[in-house]
Amino acid sequence: MLYSRITGIGHYVPENIISNQHLETLMDTSDAWITERTGIKERRYFTLGKDTNASMATEAAKIAIERAGISAEDIDFIVYATITPDYYFPGPGFVMQRNLGIQNAGVLDIRDQCSGFIYALSTADQFIRSGMYKNILVIGAEIQSTFLNPSNEGRGVAVIFGDGAGAVVLQATEDENHRILSTHLHADGRYAEDLYVKEPSSSSSAGRFYDNLINDKTSGDVIMNGNAVFKHAVVRFPEVIREALDKNSLKAADIDLLVPHQANLRISEYVRQQMGLPEEKVMNNIQKYGNTTAASIPIALCEAWETGRIKDGDLVCLAAFGSGFTWGSALIRW
Repeated sequence: MLYSRITGIGHYVPENIISNQHLETLMDTSDAWITERTGIKERRYFTLGKDTNASMATEAAKIAIERAGISAEDIDFIVYATITPDYYFPGPGFVMQRNLGIQNAGVLDIRDQCSGFIYALSTADQFIRSGMYKNILVIGAEIQSTFLNPSNEGRGVAVIFGDGAGAVVLQATEDENHRILSTHLHADGRYAEDLYVKEPSSSSSAGRFYDNLINDKTSGDVIMNGNAVFKHAVVRFPEVIREALDKNSLKAADIDLLVPHQANLRISEYVRQQMGLPEEKVMNNIQKYGNTTAASIPIALCEAWETGRIKDGDLVCLAAFGSGFTWGSALIRW
């Protein structure tokens, strides 16, 4: 029986730190307001000329590959989650593949927003279980700072998001005691417009794609119904965590560490209380990085591992909720 196991993990965040105090100079907001509503104190923005979506993923991948004890040539498939590609097409996975010197391995783009890494991990897990691949590189990477509107009009979204990348190496194993136990994916498209970027669009009434960009000043703006997102997130997070536990005949008390998507510290705290978990069993780093969408879980997972919060044999649960709406979980015996 084949399973998949995370054998290497890495992350990269840009050096450019953007504090709440800096945002106070750009819009009518305050450190107290941002902290109270999101828990965020600072976030990272990419450095023009140095960082790209693909270059950040490349750095995270190099660390993950080295820690897995393999070479880039051993990677036989790549699953890359992002909603902020460097090019409209092809996706950044191809550029990262080139950067790493990987040839012939397939590349799959995943576009599931804040749940992107869970979807990518689940896809990779199924490929390994089927016997099709043995070493898969799974990426979550975002550059969102260029989509933000740093003004009073866009402040509700602009204070939340940041840039970064995370990566894991999944390898085939027959070890039942150290593996991904199960993954669970869901979506509800009825709420697609509660969190989305409407323009530029291939089907816009404005005409050519290029015309969208030059004629619509709101092109690229993130549109979010914050109340709807919060309302659904606090229901779906506990629901999908319990689904994973039930599938494996486990209880919330069995979890050694919960790594939720870093959307909002209030959401994470609500979920922690609903699951009856102590604070030390929930990983939060949104305070430092903001919401990095598909990158948030692998960055948080990597930091948790690096600081000793994940040990051999621990039960680790990953959970996400995001635009689409999408949500999912993964239960891992480390």
